[in-house]
Amino acid sequence: MTDIAVIDYGMGNLHSVSTRLAQAALGLEVTVTSDPAVVMGAARVVFPGQGAMPDCMRALDAHGLREAVLDAAHRKPFLGICIGLQMLFAHSDEGDVACLDILPGRVRKFSSAMVTAGGERVKVPHMGWNRVRQVVAHPLWRGVSDLAYFYFVHSFYVEAADAALIAGTSDYPQPFTCAIARDNVFAVQFHPEKSGVDGLQLLQNFVQWQPASWMPRLRRLASAN
Repeated sequence: MTDIAVIDYGMGNLHSVSTRLAQAALGLEVTVTSDPAVVMGAARVVFPGQGAMPDCMRALDAHGLREAVLDAAHRKPFLGICIGLQMLFAHSDEGDVACLDILPGRVRKFSSAMVTAGGERVKVPHMGWNRVRQVVAHPLWRGVSDLAYFYFVHSFYVEAADAALIAGTSDYPQPFTCAIARDNVFAVQFHPEKSGVDGLQLLQNFVQWQPASWMPRLRRLASAN
């Protein structure tokens, strides 16, 4: 059984993700794999991704990984990155395709008509460094300052149907969800593997994260509200 499985479904910057995870993993085994059995047996799972959602979903099924991803997202520490965040939701406007429907909501495209407060046209895709506003005190934010900069490359963003899922937001130019959290799942739109010291800290937090101790706290906070 590997400690951390990085899912290889033929898309995504696997080298940089696996290299940075190895730096963060404190001697744990990091395995890049397209084998569903290895993913099923891993203690932790990371789903990175770049590219188009229709290609992502086709590749996931072509490699027989759908059930392994669903299993991981329901019962073990799971980190989604970029498309690894988007595919958790029900539907994507990119290609008008169904996603994994683990979380309620959909994936929307940034409007090409967006302008800043000064009237300047905003470019799509969104590429570069943006501040991330932490919405909840999640363990994966430990040691990361609120409004720290992370690196983004994307044209689509998630629109969560449940506000309780939102763990972080960024502005482009309006606020959008860039991190979600529920039970054993944490997923981000930005690329921690390309985000310097703060990105490495987030990955280290994931490696050490014990969701069983976090999930009851989430439930207590929810009941208190």
